[in-house]
Amino acid sequence: MFQAADGAFSFAEDSFSRFPSQSNIYGLCEAGEQQLLAATLKGRVVSFRYQELQHKIRPVAKEVQFTYIPVDAEIVSIDSFNKSPPNRGLVVGITFIKDSGDKATPFLNIYCDYEPGSEFNLESIAQSCLNLELQFTPFQLYHTEVQCGDGGSETVFLLSGHDQRIHLYKENASLHQFEEQPVERLFPELQELPSNVLWLDMLNVPGGRRLSAFGCQNGCVGLALVNQSGPEVLQSWRVQQDSPVSTVLLFPLSCLTEPRQTGGGKGGVEIGCYNLLVTSTIEMAVVYRNVQEHGMSHPLFLSESDQWDAVLCALVIDLDFDGQKEVLLGTYGQELLCYKFQKAKNGGDGQFQMLWRRNFKSPLLSIIYLDLTGDGVRELALLTLKGLHVMQHSLTSTADLVLQRLSQKAATLMNNLEFATSKDSEENDVSAKKLESTLQAPFI
Repeated sequence: MFQAADGAFSFAEDSFSRFPSQSNIYGLCEAGEQQLLAATLKGRVVSFRYQELQHKIRPVAKEVQFTYIPVDAEIVSIDSFNKSPPNRGLVVGITFIKDSGDKATPFLNIYCDYEPGSEFNLESIAQSCLNLELQFTPFQLYHTEVQCGDGGSETVFLLSGHDQRIHLYKENASLHQFEEQPVERLFPELQELPSNVLWLDMLNVPGGRRLSAFGCQNGCVGLALVNQSGPEVLQSWRVQQDSPVSTVLLFPLSCLTEPRQTGGGKGGVEIGCYNLLVTSTIEMAVVYRNVQEHGMSHPLFLSESDQWDAVLCALVIDLDFDGQKEVLLGTYGQELLCYKFQKAKNGGDGQFQMLWRRNFKSPLLSIIYLDLTGDGVRELALLTLKGLHVMQHSLTSTADLVLQRLSQKAATLMNNLEFATSKDSEENDVSAKKLESTLQAPFI
């Protein structure tokens, strides 16, 4: 289902599921550990998972009948999460617009089953609905984990809308349902937004803090460092781009600190730091490096990322198992682009270089990387206008890598064993000599 292009691509397509109507950039989410939910514009939600059929693991795409979604509804976004421990259960959120003829009415449906034994049963969850009428057109539905006052954590929904606001939906434990609460109570950084937010991303960092990033329809990108105790905005930054922002994504990647002023060292020290990837509909994708330290003053552009129409989705993962993450970009021009950070030889910060690109038959809308088959190796799921592609790592290259790693591990264990044996032998020799000298000493 995809065409060959330059560069190394170690994936093979395992399956393709064609949908009855197209989806959009908010139309794909994980549902638990080994299942995906894909929403189509014409009111349908398809679950995708692998099941054992006739003694073989086979992909199964099946429509799920979520209640209170009219057949003529246009689904805008879908998201799901597992409740934070000690609570249990899968929560699914779906936004849609119902066309009543004279007007279009937007809704948010939140599905969650509280019956013991049914908390993770998707069929039961789909029948347990909280239906909320909205006063705004919904965009991205996003979930994030927040710290509670008692030291625990809770997962909430955040929904952006055309009213230039972010709306917070939090579970009321006593009523067993979700309800809207003022967003400033938990997210003070999401007030007074400059435009409609098209994409939102958050990342909890050590010290009880979080990084929040948003990208707007007018090209504004916002970033904030927040102390969750309070909560309190510690620092905030904004930059203005020339086109609507399609995605923002926070991710860790090693950074080089400033050169030491003492000790005569020539270079800095590599540390783990947090970075912000920003993609837009016209401009090149850019990674802002070490945002906790520098905000958005250290940009690195991903060359040629603007050559295949708008970038619609992005993901940062370790695809080749070398411990260093790659940046994946999916474009409306039907290209999947892969970039990797290359360190500079002169001690500078380096740059992102394109490793490979692959062409698909239709525009790419969303990317997720998860273990669908349960074999310990993740698959690459790509949502396009036509349907869902599932790509698997090449079994040959993966097996070769496993054997190589096992060989290295075995060699390390053998070296450690030989060292330990040699050390024990030396200690035994010393003990024997001490005993011999003691026996030979004159008795007083």
